[in-house]
Amino acid sequence: MGRRPKWGRPLDGVLLLNKDTGMTSNDALQRAKRLFFANKAGHTGSLDPLATGVLPICFGEATKFSQYLLDADKRYSSTFRLGVVTETGDCDGETVDISDASHITLDNILNALPQFTGVIRQVPSMYSALKYQGKPLYKWAREGVEVPREAREITVYKYEVTDFRTNGAHPEVDVDVHCSKGTYIRSLAEDLGKLLGVGAHVSRLHRSMAGPFEQDNSISLQELVELRGDKEADVLDHLLLPTDSPVESMAKVLISEEMGDYFKQGQAVMSTQAYRYAEEGGMVRVCLDSGAFLGVAELIEGQLAPKRVVVSR
Repeated sequence: MGRRPKWGRPLDGVLLLNKDTGMTSNDALQRAKRLFFANKAGHTGSLDPLATGVLPICFGEATKFSQYLLDADKRYSSTFRLGVVTETGDCDGETVDISDASHITLDNILNALPQFTGVIRQVPSMYSALKYQGKPLYKWAREGVEVPREAREITVYKYEVTDFRTNGAHPEVDVDVHCSKGTYIRSLAEDLGKLLGVGAHVSRLHRSMAGPFEQDNSISLQELVELRGDKEADVLDHLLLPTDSPVESMAKVLISEEMGDYFKQGQAVMSTQAYRYAEEGGMVRVCLDSGAFLGVAELIEGQLAPKRVVVSR
């Protein structure tokens, strides 16, 4: 049998989606993919169904650079509810313990936060997407199996209180967190609750930044639907960011058309000027003199060794 033809059109670029609550990241991805009628797409780091906010969607050749967004810093605004512990660490889980937290003050919280700021070690939640023996932890948890998890080193650059509401027996605290990859906000909530002796869970979570991308430039699925209407999918193409936007923080090195032909074939090319922008072993963006993006490379002994190469259409 012959290979089935691909559904959709070839499309390259990055969509900065503002994910709605109540849907998985994959649901959001598939809906965006259909709206753009794209044949290849991937998201750059899952958001829980509870969570809203910045979810970059990579189309076509941009998917090759999604890893750099997965590795990037993130920023979240979140609400922690004190005195209520849930199975999952958020409001989607079953309540497993309730206590009176009415005695907790804002000063108690402010005095506790420095212990969770800077370089710290955090044990991933059993309801995270981290895999154990090839299966996500949340699937093990749903089967009633708790698997061993090692504490991982993360960095919390900023952890600030933006509001505190006494709210009777279960006070709520709003926080703003700027952190490294691999940080679990639900674990921050649970650990804070444990330290205060009353427990806590996440009742609201919003990602306001992912790498170089901020929420002000994002668009919701509903807005995409309204813009698309009954028009062809290309009416949305102006919303896409360039293919190299996930790596825009890398220094850009220009090479000639002739060298570009070798680079596109996966061959290393010489570039003494690259040392003006990066150190030995550093990563750079490689573009033609005309500005066309070719991919990313590692600088090794004066050569640009291709690591990810864009396929020309």
